[in-house]
Amino acid sequence: MKYYLIGIKGAGMSSLALILNDLGYKVVGYDDMKEHSFTEDQLTQKGIKIYTEDNDEIDEHTIIVRSTAIKDDHKQIIKAKKLDLKIYEYNQMLGKLGNMFDLITIAGCHGKTTTTSLMAHVIGNIVGCNYLIGDGHGMARKDIKKFVIEACEYYRHFLVYEPNYAIITNIDLDHVDYFKNMQDVIDAYSEYANKAEKMVIACGDDPYTRLIDCNKALFYYGIGEGNDILAKNVEYSEDGTSFDVFVEDNYYGHFDLPFYGKHMVLNALAVISVCYYERYDAKEVARQLKSFKGAARRFNEEKIGSVVVIDDYAHHPQEVKVTLKAARQKYPDKKIVAVFQPHTFSRTQEFKDDIAKVLSNADASYVLDIFPAREKQEDYPLVTSESIIKETSNCNAINDENWDQLKQYNEDAVVIFMSPKEIKLMQNYKEYLKN
Repeated sequence: MKYYLIGIKGAGMSSLALILNDLGYKVVGYDDMKEHSFTEDQLTQKGIKIYTEDNDEIDEHTIIVRSTAIKDDHKQIIKAKKLDLKIYEYNQMLGKLGNMFDLITIAGCHGKTTTTSLMAHVIGNIVGCNYLIGDGHGMARKDIKKFVIEACEYYRHFLVYEPNYAIITNIDLDHVDYFKNMQDVIDAYSEYANKAEKMVIACGDDPYTRLIDCNKALFYYGIGEGNDILAKNVEYSEDGTSFDVFVEDNYYGHFDLPFYGKHMVLNALAVISVCYYERYDAKEVARQLKSFKGAARRFNEEKIGSVVVIDDYAHHPQEVKVTLKAARQKYPDKKIVAVFQPHTFSRTQEFKDDIAKVLSNADASYVLDIFPAREKQEDYPLVTSESIIKETSNCNAINDENWDQLKQYNEDAVVIFMSPKEIKLMQNYKEYLKN
């Protein structure tokens, strides 16, 4: 059987392709995007063909899987329908696979990719674990029982899963092109929580997780009092973060981790919570957490002389905020510079004031044109990057032609590039520093 993935360069789709390939199926893919994406590297290593032009791979023996961005009028879908082929949505296929295993799903508006990566790393090294991470990584073997999946709330896609553990890292307003308001988001997470077969584990420091309507066993983790899994004696330093964990007032263990920012303590606590209820040894959990190297494009650092260049996926104001705070913790004596690309017109329209506020926390910031993704400028004629720039202190517009504004940051600086899409001018800047 052959699987043909349309939109294969997407972070989730590329991960799914790797999993299908590992399970022994033939996998090929198509994507409209001709330029290179970081998600291609793993696919190429596995020998998975990627087409960006029409081809002859679709035949009567093919199963089609399409990303959310691929609509019915796409030429590849039209071809598949003419052959009366089975067409799965990305989340449908992932749900079909995931529900065959001892499933742990990790949802949340922020932090789910890093938390999924952490969970897969720790459990994988302790007992073995299949995983799908929304950073282009995926792996599966039929003989491994556990499966960790990053579960997306967009269009309520996470409702296809029937997990043993349903994790919620936080709840926030996002995907405003789909969700009507905050209550609509909370309702979606309530539905997701009630799909859990064993228990729900949620961040209790987040106010909105406390509002979900859940009739399943529910345990909260966090730093604040009133949580079932509690981090105490938290100490932040330039070397990382340390804390003790208590579960229902009983000491579980001490964790000394190379992580920065409160958000990383919370991500670690989500993993620690599952490990506690699975009865894993705390010292082994701590050892595995300490060896974690990070998720793709999440606070990925490259040091060039005295300058640190960070590539990060942040695109929501809350994500930008915690990324900047983490950089301040790790590099308190360096200048912090933010280079930000707004993602979608609808998100920019909704959060422009919040984005301007958090970018003002940097010593200097630069904003690129909005990356439209699935949206069109004509539908948002008044929404531009200028709406952020004019409200942000010490902020300028930047693009591929005038990237040399960054040349002034050639020593003792941390320059953070933030966007779900790789920012091309980052390479120009890095080459300048190296030369």
